[in-house]
Amino acid sequence: MSDIMTDRISVAYGDRSIIRDLSIKIPEGKITTIIGPNGCGKSTLLKTMGRIHKQKRGIVYLNGKDIHSLSTKEVAEKMAILPQTPKAPEGLRVRELVSYGRFPYQRGLSKETDKDRDIINWALEVTKLKGFSDRVVDNLSGGQRQRVWIAMALAQQTDLILLDEPTTYLDLTYQLEVLELLYKLNREEGSTIVMVLHDLNLASRFADYMVAIRDGEIIHSGSPEEVMNKDILKETFSIDAMVMKDPRTEKLVCISYELIKDEDIFKGVLI
Repeated sequence: MSDIMTDRISVAYGDRSIIRDLSIKIPEGKITTIIGPNGCGKSTLLKTMGRIHKQKRGIVYLNGKDIHSLSTKEVAEKMAILPQTPKAPEGLRVRELVSYGRFPYQRGLSKETDKDRDIINWALEVTKLKGFSDRVVDNLSGGQRQRVWIAMALAQQTDLILLDEPTTYLDLTYQLEVLELLYKLNREEGSTIVMVLHDLNLASRFADYMVAIRDGEIIHSGSPEEVMNKDILKETFSIDAMVMKDPRTEKLVCISYELIKDEDIFKGVLI
C-alpha cells in the first residue's frame, strides 16, 4: 500500500505565499477530505502532493522517498491524480481514455497485453461504463465523464488516488453517484483516497479523516466528529454554524449557518 505525507512544505505562486510550513500524513486505506474557504490552499496542497506543483521548501514523501527523486513512471505506478475539470482530446472514445491508465506499465510502442485488457474491462465494469465504451467522451453527461476519468485512474492500479473537487459542476444525483463509487472502491479495494471537496456535508458523510485549512495552514485534522464542530467551522470559514447528526446517515451535518460579522468594519459607516 502506498503512503504519502508532507514535511513542512511551503508553496508560493511568484511572491504570493499559499502554503506555509505545512506537515500532514494521510491515513493509509482511508478516505480523507480536505475542506476550507476559496483560495485557502486546498487544491495547491493536493497538486503539490501529486507533484504537479513544486514546493519552495520542505519535502513530499511517497512511500518514504522524496517524490521529486522518483521518475514519472514510478510515481504513476503508485499514485493517480485527477485535476479539477480534466479535458479529453476531441473525439476520444471512452475505452481509449480509460486505456491511458495502463501507460505507466507499457514500454515504448508495445500493444495492450491480455492483463491490460482485463484491467481496462474491470475499470469499465466497476464504474458502470461497459455500455459506453465506444461513445465519444465529449458526448457524455457530466457525471458520466467524471466516471470515465475515475475509470482511467482505476486502470492505473494504484493504491493512492488524489482528486481535486471531483463533484464540481455535477448535480446532486451525480455527486452522490461519484462519491459512492469512490467509497465503494475504498471499502472493497482498500484504496487510499484524498479529495478536495467544497460541500461540508458530503465531505463529512464520506470521509474517515478530514483536514480543515485556512490561509495555507491546517486549522484542525481528525475524524469528521472532531472537525465538524461549531468552533472549528468558525475558525475555518468565519461562520456561526449549527451542526447536528443526520438521523439517516448518522453523520454530522451543518444544517444552518450565518456569517460572523466584524463590528469594527461598520464603525464610522452610516447605514
